[in-house]
Amino acid sequence: MTKPVIDTAKEKMSKTAEVLRNELMTIRAGRANPQLLTRITVDYYGTPTPISQMGNISAPEPRLLVIALWDPKDIPAVEKAILKSDLGLNPNNDGKLIRLAVPELTEERRRELTKLVQKNTEEAKVATRAIRRDAIEQLKKLKKDSALPEDDQKRAEDEVQKLTDNAVKELDRICADKEKEIMEVR
Repeated sequence: MTKPVIDTAKEKMSKTAEVLRNELMTIRAGRANPQLLTRITVDYYGTPTPISQMGNISAPEPRLLVIALWDPKDIPAVEKAILKSDLGLNPNNDGKLIRLAVPELTEERRRELTKLVQKNTEEAKVATRAIRRDAIEQLKKLKKDSALPEDDQKRAEDEVQKLTDNAVKELDRICADKEKEIMEVR
């Protein structure tokens, strides 16, 4: 009776951690990573399109991203989208390729990025706690509807709490790893 509620909560919590991981991949840590550009969209014939769907993105060197668009006529639009983004990268093109030099991060910028990582992690924790709250409300409703004995409800609530604690620890670990990556000076 309680298994579907607990399984749903567990699945949602793991998805929350995955969303955080993906979000943190787009935060620049001083080294070139094609994932940096995943959030940037370009107005492509009236449709917001991710750059990754308009060409190939590669990192041939640790501090360089190269974008090879399938249609070179789109280079100005892609450059404009990159300049408007919050990445602070300046695109250079030779008519065929766009090159993005990823500069060394300053200490001040590293601290700003660390705060952004902490903010994203806190949002993920809030989402995880909301999942816990929803699961506990479902368990209480089952008990109220006389479909669940009280001791089973308490056991299930304890299990949901353990899931929440483990999920929060995982979010903290993801945050700590990203902070370490950002603060690491190469």
